Amino acid sequence: MHIEPGIVDGAKMVLGYVTATGAVGYSAKLALDTVKRDGVAPLAVRALIATALVFIFFEVLPHFPVGVSEVHFILGSTLFLLLGTGPAAIGLALALLAQGLLFAPADLPQYGMNVTSLLVPLLAIDALARRVVPANTAYKDVTYAQALKLSTAYQAGVVAWVGFWAVYGSGMGAENLARVASFGAAYMGVIIVEPLVDLAVLAVAKTLHQLANSKVFQSRLYHTAA
Repeated sequence: MHIEPGIVDGAKMVLGYVTATGAVGYSAKLALDTVKRDGVAPLAVRALIATALVFIFFEVLPHFPVGVSEVHFILGSTLFLLLGTGPAAIGLALALLAQGLLFAPADLPQYGMNVTSLLVPLLAIDALARRVVPANTAYKDVTYAQALKLSTAYQAGVVAWVGFWAVYGSGMGAENLARVASFGAAYMGVIIVEPLVDLAVLAVAKTLHQLANSKVFQSRLYHTAA
């Protein structure tokens, strides 16, 4: 999901920082909601967990260049279900920054675009979950169909943003569009696998009844919203 250096350059890069500002600002609002509901410490713990997990997703899990970007198992819907939107957003943004600082400094100028590509789809599934998961259903009890909708929406959002940045930066030429298409096609594998990961993680969560009232995970994991 990284925009490779050179695809977007010059003054066009400013747009990435504008969109990132909006995404980070709304994510900060959701993080503040978490603080109001649960306190500062739970937000900090969940954000730390999210950051560590995302960094592992980026650096340890298989990832490979395809077309205009790289294919990663980001597991955005998994983070959302376990930790909540605010902590997951912090984790995505901080892990992406850490990866750039430690391993890929050439990606730092594209940070605004890349963080937009990760956060906006997360914010979208935050809204989608209120429609596809009934209020009387705890997240540990979501079905495969519900997990698939959330995962597909997240991954499709990432692909759409990467495609937008590629076309915005390098135009509608046949070669560029073919690279965008190959990237999108490669992400189909992630869309198939991620809901299975969600359900596997949630199955483990069901067995950890002692964590039902813990602040390590978001309350909706074990409790209904109704």
